[in-house]
Amino acid sequence: MILLESHNVIIHDVLSDRFERPSRADIQFVDFDAVRFHLSTPESKTVIVLSMAIECWSDLAKYGARESLEKEYAGYIVPESETEPEYNVSLAIDLERLPATQDERAELIRHISLIKRNAIAAPFNAAFEEQKALQANYKDAAGAQMADAGQQETKGELMTINHRDGEAIFVRASHDRVTVIFSTVFKEETDRIFGRVFLQEFYDARKLQSLQSAPQVTYSNREPPLEIRHLPGLKRHENVGYVTFILAPRHFANPAQAFSTISHIQLFRDYLHYHIKCSKAYMQSRMRFRVAEFLKVLNRAKPESEEKERRTVTGRTFRSR
Repeated sequence: MILLESHNVIIHDVLSDRFERPSRADIQFVDFDAVRFHLSTPESKTVIVLSMAIECWSDLAKYGARESLEKEYAGYIVPESETEPEYNVSLAIDLERLPATQDERAELIRHISLIKRNAIAAPFNAAFEEQKALQANYKDAAGAQMADAGQQETKGELMTINHRDGEAIFVRASHDRVTVIFSTVFKEETDRIFGRVFLQEFYDARKLQSLQSAPQVTYSNREPPLEIRHLPGLKRHENVGYVTFILAPRHFANPAQAFSTISHIQLFRDYLHYHIKCSKAYMQSRMRFRVAEFLKVLNRAKPESEEKERRTVTGRTFRSR
């Protein structure tokens, strides 16, 4: 089992090859959460167009995803009116105007391969900025009585990203934290059992002295957490689980920490289900191995036949006891 990467490997490999040897391309592929990509050279082999389609783009756009990508990919992003049909955003990379050094080109390839990560990061970055503003306002309003038990908690906007069919990510900033809630559907009973075991490990691992700084993780089955229980249309049955992460200000205190936190947490759902499938595959392989070993034992336990067939000189056969 591996730790999933934030960047898209296909984009990284194709751009690395085309930056060295420009050639025609027309490649369509899909990433986690049914995110579709299209790498093509529609006009010239020296201009590569990368287009991306995300099912939850309408939700991401409300929280500044388009503006964030325009800032991240200035000089490469195509105007919204010229975006490739059936896709949400397009980048155009002119191979004749690449950075001069190999290190700069490698960094550009890495940056472009993170386009999905950077699009989904928009609501998280907005929540981090909102938390800092709420914290400042909270301190100003509370003054010397900030530690009073009666001080009312300040909360920001509850942001909802419906990133998969029937599943969503909820993000909400407070004056002292950012709460991230994943709703996930377990299609099989075994998936739900494995999921509970994994999430219990998340909870137990935080008790270790070396992981005291990790975010707090809670899990609830069927019943949504209090933060989102008021929302209409939430599913309440055994196959639905809700995972809550409590991000403290130390988890996004500087840009490097915020980048790492967003990169890891947005892949949590994929990470969880990937490892559930790996665990099931491992257990099935072990069961097949045990069955094969038992069959060998049974075959060795078969008694030999007492009757033996013999052949005469003339070729005739007879049985003797």
